[in-house]
Amino acid sequence: MRSEAPPLLPIFRTRAQGEILALVLQDPDQEWTVSDLARATEVPLTTAQSEITRLESGALLSSRKVGRTRLVRANKANPATAPLAQVVLLTFGPRPVIADAFANLGAQRVIIFGSWAARLLGEPGPAPSDLDVLVVGDGISRTALYAAAESAQARLKRQVNPILRSTGAWA
Repeated sequence: MRSEAPPLLPIFRTRAQGEILALVLQDPDQEWTVSDLARATEVPLTTAQSEITRLESGALLSSRKVGRTRLVRANKANPATAPLAQVVLLTFGPRPVIADAFANLGAQRVIIFGSWAARLLGEPGPAPSDLDVLVVGDGISRTALYAAAESAQARLKRQVNPILRSTGAWA
């Protein structure tokens, strides 16, 4: 089956490839199992394996075996890794960065919506300049909410607009 290039950055072969790179390149020192990457990107294990193999053959990723487990990480020795990480962070990075930045709020849901989400889903339009994030939960401090948004904004180099709704208002 032939898959199409992702609309957010069509230079990548597939959306899975961009999402795997976003996860791995956001913290180049972290090692991931292939299963963890497949689960995090919501792609079949075989798809994750083939995308990782391609990226490894291009020297963007490296891996090592520990027993039967294959651990994958960014290949920091490749001079293309750092600039690619910046490009990937701007396009595929918002999902993992937002998940990380908003993880400790105790939110029931954190949802990216607006133009970035629309482009990710293939809707045509201009490149998104900001990220709209809906946070659903009770007892969430606005100070913590804005600190999470500022953290994500610093990493993504684009404005992050958080909106807080109670679980009752969301229902």
